[in-house]
Amino acid sequence: MWFSPFKNNQNLMNHNTVFYKLPLLIFVFSFYTIQAQIPMKIPPSLQKGDTIAIVATARKNIDDNLQPAIDLLHNWGLEVVIGKTIGLDNNQLAGTDEERASDFQQQLDNPNIKAIWCVRGGYGTVRMIDLLDFTKFKQSPKWIVGFSDVTVIHSYINNLNIATIHGAMPITVARASVESIESLRKSLFGESLNYEIPFDIANRLGNAKGEIVGGNLSILYSLMGSNAQIDCKGKILFIEDLDEYLYHIDRMMMSLKRCGCFDDLNGLIVGTMTKMKDNDIPWGKNANQIIEDVTKGYSFPVLYNFPAGHFRDNRALIFGKQVSLEISKETSKLTFE
Repeated sequence: MWFSPFKNNQNLMNHNTVFYKLPLLIFVFSFYTIQAQIPMKIPPSLQKGDTIAIVATARKNIDDNLQPAIDLLHNWGLEVVIGKTIGLDNNQLAGTDEERASDFQQQLDNPNIKAIWCVRGGYGTVRMIDLLDFTKFKQSPKWIVGFSDVTVIHSYINNLNIATIHGAMPITVARASVESIESLRKSLFGESLNYEIPFDIANRLGNAKGEIVGGNLSILYSLMGSNAQIDCKGKILFIEDLDEYLYHIDRMMMSLKRCGCFDDLNGLIVGTMTKMKDNDIPWGKNANQIIEDVTKGYSFPVLYNFPAGHFRDNRALIFGKQVSLEISKETSKLTFE
C-alpha cells in the first residue's frame, strides 16, 4: 500500500487542532456561564443627610410643582439638588437630548449624589440613553428612580447587573397613595419590602422565584433589538401601561412571545392597565384578557392587578432584586429577598 506522509500529517494536524481548541471552548463556555451568574449589584441604601437629585430625562417640567416632593425628601432627612433640566423648554422635551444627557451625567458622576429621581415620564429618554457614560456609575452604583418612560433607563441599567427602583416620581407625590410613598421610602432606605395582594379570579396560581424586571410595556416593546432589550430568562416580569389601544397591547404581547421572552420566564406580574382605548370595531378583549390569551400556553404563574403603574397607588418595585412570588386562591404575596 502506498504511504502518504502528507495524509498522516494532516490527520495529526486535525488531532492537534481539536486538542488545542478544546481548552479554548471550555474557557469560553465557563466565561459565559460565570457572566450569566454574576449577582445583581444593589446600590447602597440611603442614610439621613444624603443628597438626591431631581432631573428630567424626557418631557419638560416647567411648572412650579416640585414643592411636595422636596418637602417629602426633607421629611425623610435628605438634601435635594434640582437638576439643570428642570424648567428647560424644548417643545415637548426638557431641553435638547444633549442637555438632558449632560444633566443626568453630572448627577451620575457626582459622588455626593446618592440617588437620581426622574421628575416625570412622557417620551424622550431613549433619545439620550446612548449619550451617557456609565463607567463611574458601574464602579459606584446609586439608585435611579422613576417609572413610565424611565423604563428605558431601568432596562439598560438592569442589563449592566445593577438594580433600580420603579416607583412614584416627583410630580406624582401630591396625589400618590400613602402606601405608594411609604414603599418608595422603604426601597431607598433598605427596609423590608413585601406585598400581599387580594385574590383575583384571573390569576394563574403557582409559586416562582427570580429577579424582577420590566416596566412600561410600550417602552419594553420599543427597546427590542437594542442593547437595552429586556432579559426575561429566569426572571419575574412586571408590565403596566397607559392610554394604549387594546390591539396595541395584543401586538406588543405577541412580539414579546415571538422573541422568546416567555419561553424561560419564571413568573408574570401585571400592574395597572390604565385608560385603555378601543376602536369602533371592538377588539373583543380587555387588556388582562389579551395577556391571558397570549400567555395561556405557558405554565408560569400570573398575578393580575398589582398596584403599580399609572395610578395613584403605585407601589415601588426594586428591579433586579430577587423576589419570591406566591399566588394562591386566598391571597398573593410578593416578597423581596
